[in-house]
Amino acid sequence: EGHYGIRIENLVTVVPVEGDFERKLLAFETLTLAPLERKLIDEDMLVKEEWGWLNTYHQQVRESLLPYLDPDTAAWLIDATQEI
Repeated sequence: EGHYGIRIENLVTVVPVEGDFERKLLAFETLTLAPLERKLIDEDMLVKEEWGWLNTYHQQVRESLLPYLDPDTAAWLIDATQEI
Protein backbone atom coordinates (compact mmCIF):
# COMPACT_ATOMS: atom_id res chain seq x y z
CA GLU A 1 0.00 0.00 0.00
CA GLY A 2 1.26 3.47 -0.86
CA HIS A 3 4.04 2.22 -3.13
CA TYR A 4 2.47 1.29 -6.43
CA GLY A 5 0.04 2.74 -8.94
CA ILE A 6 -2.69 1.14 -10.96
CA ARG A 7 -2.68 0.48 -14.67
CA ILE A 8 -5.73 1.36 -16.71
CA GLU A 9 -5.99 0.23 -20.30
CA ASN A 10 -8.58 0.82 -23.00
CA LEU A 11 -8.50 -0.40 -26.56
CA VAL A 12 -8.47 2.44 -29.06
CA THR A 13 -8.43 2.78 -32.82
CA VAL A 14 -7.09 5.57 -34.98
CA VAL A 15 -9.73 7.43 -37.00
CA PRO A 16 -9.59 10.38 -39.40
CA VAL A 17 -10.78 13.74 -38.07
CA GLU A 18 -13.55 15.24 -40.19
CA GLY A 19 -13.20 18.89 -41.11
CA ASP A 20 -11.50 21.39 -43.37
CA PHE A 21 -7.87 21.32 -42.26
CA GLU A 22 -4.62 22.07 -44.09
CA ARG A 23 -3.65 18.42 -43.71
CA LYS A 24 -5.28 15.16 -42.71
CA LEU A 25 -5.62 14.76 -38.97
CA LEU A 26 -6.03 11.58 -36.95
CA ALA A 27 -7.55 10.98 -33.52
CA PHE A 28 -8.10 8.10 -31.13
CA GLU A 29 -11.54 6.54 -30.68
CA THR A 30 -12.12 4.41 -27.58
CA LEU A 31 -13.38 0.90 -28.31
CA THR A 32 -13.71 -0.52 -24.80
CA LEU A 33 -16.05 1.36 -22.50
CA ALA A 34 -15.95 0.61 -18.78
CA PRO A 35 -16.13 2.96 -15.82
CA LEU A 36 -12.92 3.70 -13.97
CA GLU A 37 -13.09 2.88 -10.25
CA ARG A 38 -13.25 6.30 -8.63
CA LYS A 39 -12.16 5.15 -5.19
CA LEU A 40 -8.81 4.13 -6.74
CA ILE A 41 -8.24 7.67 -8.05
CA ASP A 42 -6.46 10.22 -5.86
CA GLU A 43 -8.48 13.28 -6.88
CA ASP A 44 -5.91 15.61 -5.31
CA MET A 45 -3.39 14.49 -7.95
CA LEU A 46 -5.62 15.39 -10.93
CA VAL A 47 -5.24 18.61 -12.85
CA LYS A 48 -8.26 20.42 -14.33
CA GLU A 49 -7.90 18.76 -17.75
CA GLU A 50 -7.78 15.28 -16.19
CA TRP A 51 -10.96 15.93 -14.22
CA GLY A 52 -12.63 17.04 -17.45
CA TRP A 53 -11.37 14.00 -19.36
CA LEU A 54 -12.59 11.59 -16.67
CA ASN A 55 -16.05 13.17 -16.44
CA THR A 56 -16.39 13.25 -20.25
CA TYR A 57 -15.27 9.63 -20.51
CA HIS A 58 -17.78 8.49 -17.88
CA GLN A 59 -20.54 10.39 -19.67
CA GLN A 60 -19.62 8.56 -22.89
CA VAL A 61 -19.69 5.22 -21.05
CA ARG A 62 -23.17 5.97 -19.67
CA GLU A 63 -24.63 7.17 -22.96
CA SER A 64 -23.20 4.23 -24.89
CA LEU A 65 -24.10 1.40 -22.53
CA LEU A 66 -27.31 2.36 -20.72
CA PRO A 67 -29.66 1.39 -23.57
CA TYR A 68 -28.40 -2.21 -23.37
CA LEU A 69 -28.61 -2.75 -19.61
CA ASP A 70 -31.26 -4.16 -17.31
CA PRO A 71 -32.52 -1.76 -14.59
CA ASP A 72 -30.26 -3.05 -11.78
CA THR A 73 -27.11 -2.91 -13.90
CA ALA A 74 -28.12 0.50 -15.28
CA ALA A 75 -28.47 1.83 -11.72
CA TRP A 76 -24.99 0.51 -10.89
CA LEU A 77 -23.52 2.12 -14.02
CA ILE A 78 -25.14 5.48 -13.29
CA ASP A 79 -23.64 5.42 -9.79
CA ALA A 80 -20.21 4.25 -11.03
CA THR A 81 -19.98 7.05 -13.58
CA GLN A 82 -21.04 10.02 -11.48
CA GLU A 83 -18.99 13.17 -11.97
CA ILE A 84 -16.14 13.75 -9.59
